[in-house]
Amino acid sequence: MRFPPHILDEIRSRLSVSQVVGRKVALKKQGREFAGLSPFKTEKTPSFFVNDQKGFYHCFASGEHGDIFTFLIKTEGLSFPEAVERLAEEAGVTLPKPAPRDPESRAQEDERERLYRLLETSAKFFEDQLHTRDGREASGYLVRRGLSEATVSGFRLGYAPHDRTRLKSYLSAAGFTEREMITSGMLIGGPDIPTSYDRFRHRVMFPITDHKSRVIAFGGRALDDGQPAKYLNSPETPLFHKGWVLFNLAAARPAAHEASRIIVVEGYMDVIALAQAGVKEAVAPLGTALTQEQVQLLWRIAPEPILCFDGDSAGRKAAHRALDTALPHLKPGVSLSFAFMPDGLDPDDMLRQSGREGFEGVMARARGFADVLFSREWDAGDWSTPERRAGLELQIRKLTAQITDDAVRSHYERDMRDRLFKAWRPQPGAGAQPAHASGSMRKPAYGAPAAAGKWSSGPPGKAARQGTRVAASSSLKQSRLVAAGGGFPQREVLLIRTLLNHPWLVADYAEEIADIQFSAEGLAKIRDGVLSAQATEKSLDRNELRSHLTCLGLDKFVELVERSITHRCDKFVEPEADAAEVETGFCHSLALHESQVGLQSSLRAAWHEEDSSAALAQICEIKRQPSTEAEPALSPVKSGDSEA
Repeated sequence: MRFPPHILDEIRSRLSVSQVVGRKVALKKQGREFAGLSPFKTEKTPSFFVNDQKGFYHCFASGEHGDIFTFLIKTEGLSFPEAVERLAEEAGVTLPKPAPRDPESRAQEDERERLYRLLETSAKFFEDQLHTRDGREASGYLVRRGLSEATVSGFRLGYAPHDRTRLKSYLSAAGFTEREMITSGMLIGGPDIPTSYDRFRHRVMFPITDHKSRVIAFGGRALDDGQPAKYLNSPETPLFHKGWVLFNLAAARPAAHEASRIIVVEGYMDVIALAQAGVKEAVAPLGTALTQEQVQLLWRIAPEPILCFDGDSAGRKAAHRALDTALPHLKPGVSLSFAFMPDGLDPDDMLRQSGREGFEGVMARARGFADVLFSREWDAGDWSTPERRAGLELQIRKLTAQITDDAVRSHYERDMRDRLFKAWRPQPGAGAQPAHASGSMRKPAYGAPAAAGKWSSGPPGKAARQGTRVAASSSLKQSRLVAAGGGFPQREVLLIRTLLNHPWLVADYAEEIADIQFSAEGLAKIRDGVLSAQATEKSLDRNELRSHLTCLGLDKFVELVERSITHRCDKFVEPEADAAEVETGFCHSLALHESQVGLQSSLRAAWHEEDSSAALAQICEIKRQPSTEAEPALSPVKSGDSEA
C-alpha cells in the first residue's frame, strides 16, 4: 500500500524522533540534540544522536540513519506499511482506505476476514475450556510441564473438549456456517462424511498466528496415549500454509532484534519454555523440516539464525536437511548456525536441568554452516584410500556448486579445500595417520634426517632435527639471496614475510619456527615476537600481529621485511594466497633453509673430525659451489633436487 507524503508528514509532526526512539534508548539532552548508546551496536560511549528539529537519528558507531519509520523497521523488524500503521495509530492519524476493488476481490477479502474472526472465536473458546472441569487434565499437564499462569495466558493455550461437536455448536451459535468451519480447518467434513465433527478433541491447544498476531491455525497435543497423532496441526487453508509460517514469529521478532539473534527449536513446548525462562527470541517450524520460505523469513530478522536441534541421530538428520535446504540460497552476510543439545535432552529438558545458563552455554558453542557441512561429509565414510578421498572431494565440489551466489560459492570452495588439506595432514602427537585414514596423507618429512647426517627430500613436517646448529656461513651471507630486505638473506625474509601475512601457521609449526637459525638478529627478534603473540592470543590476524610487534619496538625491522622483493614464483607469501599453497610453500622454503644450515654443520663436523689438507681441500671445493648462488627463485624444489 502506498501512503501519500502528506500523511507521513502528519505522523512525523505528531511524534518526535526522541519520543519514538526514547522508548528503546535512554537519551540525554545535549544542546539541540539528544545522545545515547547505540541500539545497533554494543558500546560504552554514546555515539547515537537524535535531532528532533531535523527529524532524524544518526548512529556514528554503525552508520545507521533514518526517521521514526526507519527506526521501527530497524529495531523491531517491521515492514514499512506495518511501521506506518503502528505510528499512525499512536499519533491518531487516520490512514486512507484502499481503493475500491472489483466485486470478486471484495468477496474474497470478506471471506478471509470471516475466517480470521472464526479462528479468533475458536481460540477464545479453547482458552475458556481450559478453566472448566473438563479442562482439569489439560491444566494439570501444563502445570507438570512447569508453565506458569502468566505463560499459559501469554501464549493463549487452551483445551479442546472430548465432545465431537462442542466447538461446532459453539461456532454455529456465533453465526458461522458449516462450510466456513470446514474451510478454516476446524471441522472435518466432506462428501463421504455424513456429519462433520470437530478436528481437535481432548487436546491441549496452541494457537498459531501470522506476522500480525492474528490466529490462522492451531496445533493440538493429545492427552490420551491411544490417540493416533501425538501432535496434530490444522490443514492447509486459505489463511494457513504450513511451510510459510513459524510458531511464535510475531512475538519473537522484536525480542530477536533486541537480542540480535533468533533461535529455531523443534517444538511448541520448547519455544514456550524458553520464553518463560527469558529467551523470547525463539520460534519453531510446524512439525515439518525447515523450508526454504521459512529460512527466508528468518533471514529477514537476523543474518545468522541459530538452529537448535536435539543431540540424537534424529536431531542431526534434521540439521542435515536444513543444510541442504539453505545451501543454494546462502548470500554474503547471511548464513545459519547449528547448536546441538546434549544427547537425550531437548531445550525444555535443559532448562529444567541446568536453567537458562546451561542453555546459553549450548548456544555459545553453536557451529557455523561450513563446519557442520564439512563434518557431515567427513563423518560419512572411511577416507583411507586415494580413491575414497577423490570421491569425497567430488562430493564436496557438487555441494558447493549448488550455491548460487558467486562470491559465497568461491569462498566455500576455498574453505572446503583448506579443510580437506588440514584433515589429511597428520596432527601433532597423532602419528602419521589422520582420522578415518589408515595411512599417511603426506610425503616423508623434507628436511628431516632420513639417516645419520643425511637429509631427505619432500615437504618438511614435524620431524626431529639432528646435528649441531651453527650460524650461516659468510658465503651464504654474501650470496644473491642477501640482495633484498635490508641486508637480510632472502630466504629468511621469505619465511618471516610468510609468517607476518599468515600468522595461523604458528599454531601448527611453532616448534619448527622456534628452531629456525636466522643469520640476522632483526629477523630472529621478529620471529620471537610472533611466537610471543601466539602464546598470548588463541588466534591472531595480520593487523593484530603487526600491532603486537610495534609494541615490542620491532616496526622498523618489519618495514624492512615488507619492502623486500620476492620472486614472482613465491606467490604463497601474499596475504590472499590459498592456505594449502601457503603451507606447502612455507614448508619447502623452511626445508631449503634447514638444508643449507645442516650442510654448514656437516662441513664443520668434517673439519673437526679430520684435520688434514685433503679434507680442507674437499671442504673448500664444496663451499665454492653453494646452491644459493645458482637459485635466485625461491620456489619449491622437486623431489630429488639438491641445494648443495
